[in-house]
This record gives sequence, C-alpha cells and structure tokens, in this order.
Amino acid sequence: MAANQLEDVVQRWRTTEDFKPEDHKLFLNAGHTCIAQGDCTQLLDFIKEEANQHIVRSMGSGLLPRLVNEVQRKDQSSANCQAILNHLVQICSVKELLNILLLQVEDSDPNGIADSIVVLMPLIQSVLLRMGEAKAHGLALALDSLQKQISKLPVPYSHKQEQEDVYGLCRSCTAVLTFVQPFVQEVKNQDTNSVATELRAALLKFCMESLREPLLHVQLDREANMTEISPLWNFATEIMAILAVIQESLPKILFYHPLRGKEDTISEKDAYHLNESRACMAYLLFVQLIATEVFPTVFCPVFILQCNMEYINLLLSRKDESCILKGLDLHVKSLERVTDCSLSVELLDLKPFHEVPKNLITIMIDCPIQHLRGKSLVVFQLFIEKLNGEAKHTFFRRIMKTSHHAGVESIIIKNIKNQVERYRKSAYEDSWFEGTLLISLLRDTIILPQGHETDLLHGMDRVMESLNLLRYLLIQERNNSTGIWIDLCHIANSYTKLLRLCLSMSKSYYGTELRRLREDKKIKAKEFKEASGKLSIQSLTVKTEMLGNMPCEAQDKVLQCALVTYDLMESLVVRIEEIIEDSQN
Repeated sequence: MAANQLEDVVQRWRTTEDFKPEDHKLFLNAGHTCIAQGDCTQLLDFIKEEANQHIVRSMGSGLLPRLVNEVQRKDQSSANCQAILNHLVQICSVKELLNILLLQVEDSDPNGIADSIVVLMPLIQSVLLRMGEAKAHGLALALDSLQKQISKLPVPYSHKQEQEDVYGLCRSCTAVLTFVQPFVQEVKNQDTNSVATELRAALLKFCMESLREPLLHVQLDREANMTEISPLWNFATEIMAILAVIQESLPKILFYHPLRGKEDTISEKDAYHLNESRACMAYLLFVQLIATEVFPTVFCPVFILQCNMEYINLLLSRKDESCILKGLDLHVKSLERVTDCSLSVELLDLKPFHEVPKNLITIMIDCPIQHLRGKSLVVFQLFIEKLNGEAKHTFFRRIMKTSHHAGVESIIIKNIKNQVERYRKSAYEDSWFEGTLLISLLRDTIILPQGHETDLLHGMDRVMESLNLLRYLLIQERNNSTGIWIDLCHIANSYTKLLRLCLSMSKSYYGTELRRLREDKKIKAKEFKEASGKLSIQSLTVKTEMLGNMPCEAQDKVLQCALVTYDLMESLVVRIEEIIEDSQN
C-alpha cells in the first residue's frame, strides 16, 4: 500500500517542480508510512532514483526527524534509514536541513542526548561542508546547540565511571572532535580568506566553551593516562591542539586577554565564563603540562604567578571539589617555579594576592573535605616561603588582623619564629625579623585579643605558639646584645601577667564544674541506674559548645583536658618568668 501511494505521487510530480503545501503533506505521509511499516528498502530505492531527485530535493528534508528517530532505535531498518539520511543531506536545501537538524539537537530526549549527538553530528557536518561561504555562521550555530546539550551530561569523577560512560559524555566529546576536524583543517590550509577568519572565530568560541564545560569539572590524571588512554584526557589535549592549529596564542589568551575588547560589550556573566575557560586552560598548561611544547619559555616565573593568581582566585572561590582542587594544584605549580624569598611586598597590594590567601584560609577552616583542608594548608605555607622578608612581615600583620581564627593565627606565629631562626642562622643583616621591626611585629601579635575575657580553650593554638615564641626569643636574647632585650621582657611580662589572670579564672571555673559533675555523679548514681540514663545532666559551656547532651564520662574528659591544657600553659608561663628573673640576677 505504501509503495502504491508513492507510485501515485511520483506519476503526478515527475513532470512538475511547483509543489504546493498539500503536495508536501502527501509526500511526508507517504514517506512516514513507509518508515512505520518497515518499507525503508523501497523508500531508499525511491529516494536514490535519478528521476525523483527534484522531488526529493524539494520535499525530502521533512523526513529527517522520523528517520533520525529510527536510526536511534537501532532496529533492523536503521541501516536503510541511515543511508536515506546520508543521501538527503547531500541534495536537499542546506538551510532547511540545518534548521531541522539543529532543532533535533535541541529537542533531544534528556536520557538520550549522547545517542542523538552521535547520530546527528555527521549529518550536520555534511550539510555545513556544502554551505560554502555561509558555513562559518552555520558552524557557530551548530556548535552552540551541541555544546548546550553536552553541558547537560553529568561528568564522570572516576576512571571507572569514565570507562563505563553511562551518560555518554565521553562518546559525545569524541564525536564533537571528529565533527570539527574538517573545519580546523580548512582554517589551517586557508588562513587568510574571510571564511577561514570566521571559522577561526567559531572554533575559538568552541574551544573556550569546551574548557569551561566540561573540562573545568573533569578530574584529569596525567600519570594514569600514561597507562590507559582517557577519552576526556584526549578531549583536553585536542582542544588545546586546535587552539594552536587555528593560530590562537596561548599567552595572549591567558595573559593579555585578546577578547578584552569584546568583553566590554558582553554581560558580567559571560565575562566570568571566559575567565573560567582561561582558568581551565592555565590548569591544563601548567599542571597537566598539555600543550607546553607550543608555550614560549620567555616568561619569568613571577610574571606567570602574577597572571595565574586571578585564575587561582576564581577556582578557589568555587564550592565544588574539582574546581578547588584545580585551584590548589595550579597555585602549587605556579609557586614551585618561583625562587624562595623573592616575592616583593608590592605584589600584596594586588587584589588577587589579597583574595587568594583569604580563600585558602576559608578552605582550611570551613571546607568539609579533609584532603582539601590539608592541601590548602600546604599551599598557604608554600606561599609564605616565597615572600621576601618585607612581604612576610606585611603579610603576617595582615593575617593576624583579619583571620579571626586561633588556628590560622598560630600558623603565623609559628612562621614568625621560623623566620627569626632562619635569619639568625644565616646572619642576615637589616632583617625584618630583627631589632625594632621584630619588636613592632611582636607588639601586635603577642596579645590576648579579648583581654581577660579571652576564651583560652578556643584560642589554645595561638596562646601556645605565642608562649613558645616568647620562650625561644628570651633564650636567644639573654646572652646577646641586639638591643631588644628590654622591649622583649616588657612584652613577655605584659602578656604573661594577663594570661595568668585568665588562667586563674578558667582553672577555677573548670575545676569547680569538674567537682560538681563528679559530686552529681555520685549523688545521682542510683537515680541514673533506675531511670536508665534518662535524667538530663546540667548543661556546661566549654568552647561555646553545650555539653548537656554528652554522656557523663565524655563531659568529665573534656573538663580534665581543659585543666591539663591550662597546666601546660602555666608551665610555659613559669619558664618564661624564670628566664627573665635569671637574667636579672
């Protein structure tokens, strides 16, 4: 029946090229019937018959959506449907074909995006290759539609997930690389004409978008890729290679922002997206060493660090693990190339050099992922090591004023001690950690921030490092004539006097609470046993946390630990007082 329908249509149309809307409708109905009934062999014969070419050329593009669906189903007729599609994209109107195929891309089933992309991209490629001077505009539209769909696919976070490729991101990335190759080659071969220039712009946008989605979120491992090729690693290397082929300078993109003129006319969101792409490019180049062979070696390490800090800041300010890890790795690689004690204090006035340490501190304090907290501390310390004396002095002051966290402050105080020790061992003259400059720093550092109301448990790390620093300096200075002994003793006396007051109040409070807890435990032992532990215990406040929900034994341990900590602090205070007293005798 379907074959008869087609024959009737053919007899009336073979002698005309003026097709009316009802003709289109009849043609499509006949074609759809063939597809639905599995008569794709006969439909293919009809489509390829020379006498029918003007009919197919005029009306055949309407069959594309149904044929694409059949190919995606992968049943017995899909091979013939694929052959029909291949023929249609070679003879039908390129404008109609492109519009229909891009609509198919946009209407892809969320659960079948990868399958749609794999089927549609070769067809779209064939259409674009027929478009002549208009192909660049068509390529830009096609890549935009394809990347919007690819960005919806979940990113695999392990090698196993990448191999399984359940959602098809790896297949899609591989397919899109095949899709762009003819256009990359055309730019390479004809880089001076207007079409090549427009193609280059479309490919540049594609590469920058690919760096942001999906590569910014992909976990790459250069060492693992040495043993087994990763599709996503290959995608990253090919994207960087395309940039080189289309003669886009990586230093200009990263360091000089050639798109800056365009950024003035785009939204803040789009400008941020461009920086995300550049951040990923910096990561691929300096951490994974992709495309290093085309990157000039003339840039000094400090300049590279200064440029990368903007991207490091962007990555560290994100909340997802993959971006934070990339930011930490990029920061490490950028710092490793810099000589120790070489970064000047002027760099600290630049916004990224102010923001990046703040982000590192935020990760150290608030990030729920342990390995990121640990790595951020390592990177923070590495950054300190690269600062020169004046920069360290300024940086330490800044962090002590702004961090408001005892753990971070203890790191700074420990670094002050390390710097004093380092400069004394190297006999470095006019040091920022000697003489009056050191005393000035100590006056702003060796303090109890809240005076006699300071929570010693909460500030334990800072207090212990402060006492250790004072003890070290007093031991070093008692036999030296550097001229800071009197000032140092004054700082130590002021600090220990206030600290003794805090210790006395804290030990009295916690000792009282511990005795009360133990007395309550004895008195109410029988009640606890009878009530099966349902009777609540009086709430105690330690380090601003309520202990009322803790078991009695846990509360006892917390209070004992507090008292032991206070005893340790007091022993250091006594030792400092002894050093001062001995020097006066």
